[in-house]
Amino acid sequence: MGLSEDIDLQSILFGLFLSMYLVTVLGNLLIILALSSDSHLHTPMYSFLSKLSLADTGFISTMVPQILMNIQTHKEVISYVDCLTQMSLFTIFVYMGDKLLTVMAYNRFVAICHPLHHPVFMSPPLCGYLVLVSLFLSLMYTQLHKLMILQKLQDMDISSFFCDPSQILNLSCSDTYSNKIIRYFLGAFYGLFPFSGIIFFYYKIISFVLRIPFSGGKYKGKYKAFSKCGSHLAVVCLFLGTVLGVYLGSTVSHSPRKGAVASVTYTVVTPMLNPFIYSLRNRDIKGALRRLHSRNA
Repeated sequence: MGLSEDIDLQSILFGLFLSMYLVTVLGNLLIILALSSDSHLHTPMYSFLSKLSLADTGFISTMVPQILMNIQTHKEVISYVDCLTQMSLFTIFVYMGDKLLTVMAYNRFVAICHPLHHPVFMSPPLCGYLVLVSLFLSLMYTQLHKLMILQKLQDMDISSFFCDPSQILNLSCSDTYSNKIIRYFLGAFYGLFPFSGIIFFYYKIISFVLRIPFSGGKYKGKYKAFSKCGSHLAVVCLFLGTVLGVYLGSTVSHSPRKGAVASVTYTVVTPMLNPFIYSLRNRDIKGALRRLHSRNA
């Protein structure tokens, strides 16, 4: 059903989504290129950041091109196969990003609270294993979503601008009660547990930093390491805060159109802001971008 039926707004929406999409893709690709070309940044934290940028690029690419085509052709129609494909890619990338944010919080916890053990606990093989586990859990979640949709959907109105998994499940002809139970279980496992893990890791980090005496260079080093967590915390609050706001708000307010507008925040705006948050507050990334620019020049 899109975001608006007003014909005069279609050109504005097209330009807005196109500009946000180009900024997101360009920003994330620049971060990936800068991190991969600078040998000084081949560390676990920046390796996870490049994977997160890749997930954000794939995440926004599953929706915005379809939106632009619908606006340009004035046809808000998607086939059943395309809808399932879009929903599958959406769940893979969104939960891949969720798991990567949790792994990045664990990496910060080890680097600050157990710096001597960091090369062992976050070795390259283990980092690759964590990324593969995150991808496996995302794929498994996607397959469970597909199994919950037992019958094809035909001639249905989706009150959103993309195939929102929650709305697809509501429109499916399978057992609604069992679907709700499974959704609550999956929501707790894939949403509550990672969010609780991030809170736990940062609680341990803050407690550790506060126990360090204020005098001496050791405190300055720990505080400098802790200050690098600001970008990650900002992204976590922006992403998880908007996701929880949209889905908790949908349970209170039964307005699908308002929910569709609110979904723009975490599906389009958040991936666009992530490159700015990580680059503007990180000297290493800004230095890598300058070196990349100087080499190209």
